[in-house]
Amino acid sequence: MRVFEAFRESFGAEPQGVWHAPGRVNLIGEHTDYNDGFVLPFAVPWGVTAAVSPRQDDVVRLWSLQTGEPLTVEVLDRAEGWARYVVGVFSVLREAGHPVRGADLVIDGDVPPGAGLSSSAALEVVVGTALNELYGLGLTKMEIALAAQRAENDFVGMPCGIMDQAASALGEEGKALFMDCRSLGTRSIPFDLAQHGLQLLIINTGVHHELADGQYARRRQDCENAAKRLGVDALRDVTDLAGALSKLSGDERKRTQHVVTENHRVEALIGLLRAGAVREIGALLNASHLSLRDQFEVSCPELDVAVEEAIRGGARGARMTGGGFGGSAIALVADDRVQAVQDAVVLAYAERGWAAPGIYPATPAAGARRLS
Repeated sequence: MRVFEAFRESFGAEPQGVWHAPGRVNLIGEHTDYNDGFVLPFAVPWGVTAAVSPRQDDVVRLWSLQTGEPLTVEVLDRAEGWARYVVGVFSVLREAGHPVRGADLVIDGDVPPGAGLSSSAALEVVVGTALNELYGLGLTKMEIALAAQRAENDFVGMPCGIMDQAASALGEEGKALFMDCRSLGTRSIPFDLAQHGLQLLIINTGVHHELADGQYARRRQDCENAAKRLGVDALRDVTDLAGALSKLSGDERKRTQHVVTENHRVEALIGLLRAGAVREIGALLNASHLSLRDQFEVSCPELDVAVEEAIRGGARGARMTGGGFGGSAIALVADDRVQAVQDAVVLAYAERGWAAPGIYPATPAAGARRLS
């Protein structure tokens, strides 16, 4: 195992343990989590692995095999760059009163770069999972996810909801994770496409438009403003969509329309899965993409082309997934149409002079766990 050997090489001793936390892909339920709504993600086979040993002081020594030189920071320091995701988890746990000191860590990640599959949440969750065991904190998986979310909110400055961290912490092999983001109640939903002759392809555009972080915060503010104008705690509480839309205008109106209809799409998709009508969920994926493109306005040309060409190539449905402005799309494809879909998307990218996208099947994987 690379991290084990790298840890021994870097720190002159064997780590006390090695942990893994996966990234995630969201089947449906986009930009609903911070609106107290419903989401349906699942953990993917790629993620972040960490070799870790505790220390008796407040020093964190960390080395990412992807970034080069090791770093040394204090637990209570304001770290820079990718180290914020790690040190933020230490700080959040300390502030909550947990007896966490420093640690030595070596990090290795295999999430495809630029895919928008939430490697940041995987990094936070793997650190939280390791510290929970090493320091005997007794945290539940959801409590680890919440600590990881707070680290990203407070120390990285990204106002994300809970979905990414929860999917990484609670994922199960062969199942999607339905979550009510208000109650934090979860339910495992069987999601075995192979028995229906289907695959879910991730189409990694490899692009990330830099406006994304500020625009994400702006979308969240639009939703909060709309909820305040409507007199509800969150857009999840809107039951009369037509009435709500008549009281709103501009961006607030469009954001509300997306969130309310997206919550219904999550529930409808789960209903189809329970009925065994897996092949019929494609229409909901298509509708989700159109709503994200036109109402929430978080798509981009690379995502739109990936979705449109996948459908033209024979996919039963497709949509962008993740926060938007780049990253990945997903496509539900019958086994005998996989090559045609791949060819259609790759050709469309080549015709526009874009780098070829990465395309790979995704199956639900296990969540955060100790490897050794």
